[in-house]
Amino acid sequence: MAIDFEAVGEGDEGMLSDINTTPLVDVMLVLLIIFLITIPVINTSVAVKLPKQVNQLQQSRPETMVITVDASGATYLFDTKLSNAQALQERLARIAGQNPQPEVHIRGDARANYEAVARVLYACQQAGITRIGFVTEPPPLN
Repeated sequence: MAIDFEAVGEGDEGMLSDINTTPLVDVMLVLLIIFLITIPVINTSVAVKLPKQVNQLQQSRPETMVITVDASGATYLFDTKLSNAQALQERLARIAGQNPQPEVHIRGDARANYEAVARVLYACQQAGITRIGFVTEPPPLN
């Protein structure tokens, strides 16, 4: 009982001892491309340590100016309605020269157009006001 193997290459029924690596190379190239595309997306954020701070209520001082923007976009200085942006600019220019400069608190209605609040910020910037704050309400406790 002897087994007779034919030499490789003789006939159609010879055994192949080579491994077909084409599918392996295809899969590895696809994975390489996927990793090259996704790695820059993962590393785009800057690592910073943010400060831990709790917002605390501050009492308004008498010299604090309160500017209110209602839902329709009208601007009020304390309770007085201002006719236009020029009137606001004039009032802010007067108080910008005071020493110490008073704070400006902006109360913007949540339904107000962003443009109206941006006009108030721009007027503060043009007048040289350096201390600006936004008045908000705390979220309801559940």
